[in-house]
Amino acid sequence: MKSILAEKLHLKYQPAAVIFTDEKPEDAQEFKPGKWGCNMGLMNNVIKKGKTAVFGRETFGCIGGQGGLCLGDSYDTFPGGFGYFLSYGRGEGYPEGERYQKDPESTERFRQALGIKDIDYKYVVYKPLSKTDESENVIAVVFYVNPDQLSACVVLANFRGTLDNVRMPFGAGCHSMTLAAYNESLKEEPKAIAGMTDITVRPMADPDMLMFTMPLKRFNIMEEDAPESFLELESWKKLIPRFE
Repeated sequence: MKSILAEKLHLKYQPAAVIFTDEKPEDAQEFKPGKWGCNMGLMNNVIKKGKTAVFGRETFGCIGGQGGLCLGDSYDTFPGGFGYFLSYGRGEGYPEGERYQKDPESTERFRQALGIKDIDYKYVVYKPLSKTDESENVIAVVFYVNPDQLSACVVLANFRGTLDNVRMPFGAGCHSMTLAAYNESLKEEPKAIAGMTDITVRPMADPDMLMFTMPLKRFNIMEEDAPESFLELESWKKLIPRFE
């Protein structure tokens, strides 16, 4: 699959597809069963190096990654409790609290709001969009964007008379790339997700880049709208030299 929108945005890196499948791709990168890893690291290899990454219920990388990848919920297994880890910690002998939530009660409200899913597929695959075809179960398309490109994506997502077709929810990187996008895909009018605001994971991202993830239906609409939009005009074209 090719993307007209990606070409007109002059993306630095290639778009990636998020795929749900029961078949493991050959030669795909995958974490070892039970071993820690951040799936943003593998996504970097997809968008920057053209690799393919696969995740399963024993190879999701980290506790948060299982939920973020729509492969179930293992937050209850977190040492000392997830509520303490995401807030102020539980003390000596336990992981240091990240202080992303005020207290364990706030963490639990956040957890419930995530809409954790356990999909009826064995694997989640990240791969270059250019290497996919229409036979694959593409759930979402991920762009790696700078502020100018993010601005353009937000404008185009609202090309048909809306003003809030983009969400920027709090969550881990994998939440925005997979879980949030999948939950949106279940809606009649799915919204795009602006993400990669996870402070813990930001060191793995380019300092001037964020993620823009589109459920497939939203992506297709934006693809259709791109050729007749502002992306053809000087108002956009004069920004391109700033990031090429």
